[in-house]
Amino acid sequence: MSQAPTRRDYYDILGVQRDADDAAIKKAFRRLARELHPDVNRDDPAAEEKFKEAAEAYEVLSDSERRATYDRYGHDGLRSGGYAPNFDGFGSMSDLFEAFFGGGLGGAFGSAFGGGRSGPMQGSDIQVGAEVTLAEAAHGTPVELSFDAVVMCEHCRGNGAEPGTPIETCPKCQGSGQLRTVARTLIGQVMSTTTCDQCGGEGKIAATPCRECRGRGRLAEGQKVSVDIPAGIADGQRIRVSGRGHAGERGGPAGDLYVLVRVREDPRFVRDGDDLVTAVDVASPQAALGVSVEVPTLDGPQQLEVPAGTQPHDTLVLRGHGMPSLRGRRHGDLRVVVNVVTPRNLSHAQRKLLEELNESLTQENLHSDEGVFAKLRRALHHH
Repeated sequence: MSQAPTRRDYYDILGVQRDADDAAIKKAFRRLARELHPDVNRDDPAAEEKFKEAAEAYEVLSDSERRATYDRYGHDGLRSGGYAPNFDGFGSMSDLFEAFFGGGLGGAFGSAFGGGRSGPMQGSDIQVGAEVTLAEAAHGTPVELSFDAVVMCEHCRGNGAEPGTPIETCPKCQGSGQLRTVARTLIGQVMSTTTCDQCGGEGKIAATPCRECRGRGRLAEGQKVSVDIPAGIADGQRIRVSGRGHAGERGGPAGDLYVLVRVREDPRFVRDGDDLVTAVDVASPQAALGVSVEVPTLDGPQQLEVPAGTQPHDTLVLRGHGMPSLRGRRHGDLRVVVNVVTPRNLSHAQRKLLEELNESLTQENLHSDEGVFAKLRRALHHH
């Protein structure tokens, strides 16, 4: 590890108190190792340096003599005492982990990372997108999806060998699936176990690899699947289809297929949970007199009675004309906001009629029970 101008405190790196015992130090180091494992941090180039920093802290604090020196004299005391951590001799991050924890991390972390690669492995999940209209989301609809997935090779039935040819014991690992190596580390010689790179941990190899999958036992193929989009689904929700992901390895189950549903915006409606909101224009004389207007719904146009004296931005409700609930039988409502429009481009006759109306209006025609603050709130709420 490069000597930085400022070195972090070893206890801070591991997140332990200065009086922590050996068990607490070991536990803290393993927790950090889980978080910094290369399989979990493939896109984080800093993970390796963070692990080296944690490993250096562990090397010092797990050794009683080094720890005593560090507690008394700090980093300078360790350097003057000849301690110089160097992890650069390891070929990869995985090698470094194996030097500390042995065979492929399975024994070190148990189910945190799974066992060695020689056992069955579940296939990876697949995510595909499906776009539907708001009406299709309201009523439910089947969608046909096309995607590529890794499947078991039918030609060799997944064993990687050309049919009729033998599968032989791997000559490199003599059938164990594991390779044992001795690594020299800061704590002396450590026996580490790695998965055999020739047979992939199988212990066996095909004498004649399958011509279709080239011995892999799996290959990528185009898939088609029909998925039912349930009524009431919202934009951004996912549907899980069990077992339709990539095929597993060595007899492991297939992964799952996740369908990310995108609900296309409908220019007629705004969705608010299970309710739909729309707006309808009504001329001010019609709002004053009352009128029947046509409003859009997901099931086609409907007539709506606008009562006499309706004010701008009053909301009328059509019960049960919203979206169905995804978990239940109820339907949301359709809320219709009345946009009272003041007539423009009046003809001479229209203007004369409005002037006669205006002259006849009294305070009684304009009376409202709302106070000035309620009127302001109403106006501001809709702008």
